Amino acid sequence: MSTVEANTKESFESEVIKSEIPVIVDFWAPWCAPCRMVAPELDSLAAERVGEIKVVKVNVDINQEVASKYQVFSIPTIGLFRSGELVAASIGAKPKRLIEADLGISK
Repeated sequence: MSTVEANTKESFESEVIKSEIPVIVDFWAPWCAPCRMVAPELDSLAAERVGEIKVVKVNVDINQEVASKYQVFSIPTIGLFRSGELVAASIGAKPKRLIEADLGISK
């Protein structure tokens, strides 16, 4: 599996904050149609960049504390974390190349 679920405060800490590689966090919810549209784009990105970038999904309905901490007001919000800090974000369903551009990770 190329993406990881981090739906508790503890799993978010271990999977994102303490990660040694950059992490793309997909803040989503199962009822969100645009979230479901962007999921394959993020799966593709994760598969292409194994070992370079980790992709983690955070269900905002389950993990409201983390979503609130990072001021996620609209979903999907895709955030790039480096060294435990949110450094860039992309909001809304977009093709992979636009997400990469928003996050500053275009190849």
